Amino acid sequence: MSLFATKSLTHILSESEGGKHHLRRTLGPGNLIALGIGAIIGAGLFSLTGVAAAENAGPAVSISMIVAAVGCALAGLCYSEFSCMIPVAGSAYTYAYTTLGEWIAWIIGWDLVLEYAVGSSTVSISWSGYVVSLLHTFGINLPVQFIAGPFEAVKLPDGTTAQGIANIPAVIIVGLISMLLMIGIKESARTNAVIVTIKLAVVLVFVGVGWMFINKANYSPYIPPNTGEFGHFGLSGIMKGAGTIFFAYIGFDAVSTAAQEAKNPQKDMPIGIIGSLAVCTVLYVAFALVITGMVPYLELGTSAPVATAIDKAMPQFVWMNNLVKFGIICGFTSVILVMLLGQSRVFYSMSRDGLVPPVFSEIHPKFRTPWRSNMLFFFFVAPFSAFLPLSIVGHMTSIGTLFAFVIVCAGVWVMRVKHPEAPRPFKTPLVPLVPILGIVWNFSMMYSLGWSNWARLIGWLVLGQVIYFTYGQKHSHLRVDGKTTSR
Repeated sequence: MSLFATKSLTHILSESEGGKHHLRRTLGPGNLIALGIGAIIGAGLFSLTGVAAAENAGPAVSISMIVAAVGCALAGLCYSEFSCMIPVAGSAYTYAYTTLGEWIAWIIGWDLVLEYAVGSSTVSISWSGYVVSLLHTFGINLPVQFIAGPFEAVKLPDGTTAQGIANIPAVIIVGLISMLLMIGIKESARTNAVIVTIKLAVVLVFVGVGWMFINKANYSPYIPPNTGEFGHFGLSGIMKGAGTIFFAYIGFDAVSTAAQEAKNPQKDMPIGIIGSLAVCTVLYVAFALVITGMVPYLELGTSAPVATAIDKAMPQFVWMNNLVKFGIICGFTSVILVMLLGQSRVFYSMSRDGLVPPVFSEIHPKFRTPWRSNMLFFFFVAPFSAFLPLSIVGHMTSIGTLFAFVIVCAGVWVMRVKHPEAPRPFKTPLVPLVPILGIVWNFSMMYSLGWSNWARLIGWLVLGQVIYFTYGQKHSHLRVDGKTTSR
């Protein structure tokens, strides 16, 4: 059988609604929007905005926000069409299986596992750092050996350094969220909604208070002239700033992994995907306008630009620094939750198709969740969180996400050609123009990430090929049942 044999759309839909692999449909449009916001708004908003303003776009970083949002919207429209047509777990993996074939589906599924696993591990390490910092402001100091891995040193208040043993707080948060996901999607969604409400409140407080301290002189010039180097201000700076800001938007694709648990996916999935992008874009633009209006943009190129803006523009609001830290911690928590959710749902779908062992698609009889998958992924992610420094596990999530965007945009185009008669409750407009623009935009972002990230991605995909040809291909239900639509 061809490596590019596709799975019947009818068969995918029929097997998702019954049997031992059935998931509970409990998520409404509000839950889905909250999942999207939970994944999108993380520390990127509080850090990348300052970097893009100081090094690339100046006050026009707000325009960069809009440019980046357009790139995400191109992919989001394609995700929306697929999530309505194929309202099952698995996201880009399942979409590729119905359009581009089993081998491509395996590649993108394996890629998504890397994206979510490394992403959740990276965020858990950052979560630990902010929690330790916030506790320190209240006079609570955790043992230094247990707040960092063995490959990094911790700087003590007296200036000396101590070697870490394991990052225990990072492991604890991954464990707690994994347990929450095992208990149920409804409980997870409620917890995420509370966290999202808190961090949105923090962002709105900063925007609302900061608006009163805007100095309009800081907006002049709104688009600083280019320095003669590409990406350093001017129009090229706005575009390069958009490339930097783009990664603060990553996460909305995780909404599609919960399609099989949506009450009315044909109606609610586009609302969840496009709605979360729209809400975050408005907040991002408002945040950028406020922070660049509070202080000159050249002073924002720090690791904590929000703290810089507060200290310089409104020093009487010292308490807001701790509030922002708390908001970042909430942001990290919801990002970990959505990433671990997406990770388990992708492997659930791959297991259901026979490409990975059946243990990953075993559903708890009471909670109706792939609990064994969540448990196994905890043991996979926890060592990264405990023992590796942020510099090693960071910068690997974005390239995997962009690769998924490219595949989904291509898949919508292919599906329109191969199955024009298939019912589409939501249609991506201007096909093939929108998918082509999505492919070009997102691949250009992949290209700009540098060779080191490409090398990591290629190495992971090579490992995936070994597993596919030694296990997945031999156990594929598609090859056993022969329920294909093309070869």
